[in-house]
Amino acid sequence: MKPYPTPHINASPADFAPVVLMPGDPLRAKYIAETFLTDPVLVNNVRGVQGYTGSYKGRRISVMASGMGMPSMGIYSYELFNFFGVEAIIRVGSAGGIREDVHLRDIVIGQGACTDSAFSHTFRLPGAFAPIASYRLLEHCTGVARDAGLAYHVGNLLSSDLFYHDDPDSTALWNKMGVLAVEMEAAALYMNAARAGKHGLAICTVSDHLLTGEATTAQERQTSFTDMMRLALETAVSFMEDM
Repeated sequence: MKPYPTPHINASPADFAPVVLMPGDPLRAKYIAETFLTDPVLVNNVRGVQGYTGSYKGRRISVMASGMGMPSMGIYSYELFNFFGVEAIIRVGSAGGIREDVHLRDIVIGQGACTDSAFSHTFRLPGAFAPIASYRLLEHCTGVARDAGLAYHVGNLLSSDLFYHDDPDSTALWNKMGVLAVEMEAAALYMNAARAGKHGLAICTVSDHLLTGEATTAQERQTSFTDMMRLALETAVSFMEDM
């Protein structure tokens, strides 16, 4: 019996490209597909989680939403890696800055992803697992960002299960360990990629700042983080040329 379609993705492996860009927001997936891809085709819309496949600079690329949080990212990345033949997933999301030298609208590239989640418990490891990005994707991404002259930072993200936190000291505690920003999906992506022997990378734009109180609007987060989107697309092309 074929493992697809699944309860979450009504497609076949042929519908997806080897690399999938994965924003959290389905409307951001739609925006990326319609703005940057040539001849995008809707390949999934189960639960309103839109997935598209088209081409960018002659390379076939897919974009599909992950939803919010590690459980949702865990489902979609697992299915894409294990059932649909996807080789690499690049998260394109938003994050909250927690360092003074990380500014609103800067790009943060997750070399690693700390987490307060119990997601790793499913792998029954006899210790703590350190979720890290695919070095191949990271190397391609930083090269593209450097050549484009983008304002970017590389380092640890915090993938948190919590958006509303009851501990007033949590930001300062992660800050003192050099964590750049907080988001909610990267660690699950990195763990699923590691388990499947595939590639994962999180590229985020700082949408709000937990120290300064600065913030972008929902509309800006959906459509204006174009430097990050182009960086992810160029990274995908560079990665596929090296496959």
